[in-house]
Amino acid sequence: MIKRILIVCTVLLLGLSSIAFAGEADVVNVVMSEGMDGTFNLDVTVKHADTGWDHYANWWRVTTEDGKELGRRVLAHPHVGEQPFTRELYDLKVPKGVSVVIVEAHDKIHEYGGSTVRVDMARERGEGYRVIMRKKK
Repeated sequence: MIKRILIVCTVLLLGLSSIAFAGEADVVNVVMSEGMDGTFNLDVTVKHADTGWDHYANWWRVTTEDGKELGRRVLAHPHVGEQPFTRELYDLKVPKGVSVVIVEAHDKIHEYGGSTVRVDMARERGEGYRVIMRKKK
């Protein structure tokens, strides 16, 4: 009986540890392209050790430096066999006067806390990002 209890406890602990080891969702790259109408399209690459429906990166978002959310891309399913993965967000409106945005990912267990990318829209490139502005006439 004790042996059976120990086996069950061990299996449960191993299952829980695999959830914990998946860690937070990290944003590893951002490409931000200005459209003709002044909105932006983003290609965001996220890395997370998705384990299935109970623990996966379930969205990423774009915020101002003071935390105001400008847009969110919901991720509809786990990406267990596809890491890292890139998804798009179209027609993001960035308010006048905002020149820096933060891109962060969220997962179902840890929520936020992984690596973020700070995009300085006044610079063409930076650590983990590229900005493509349309040419003004």
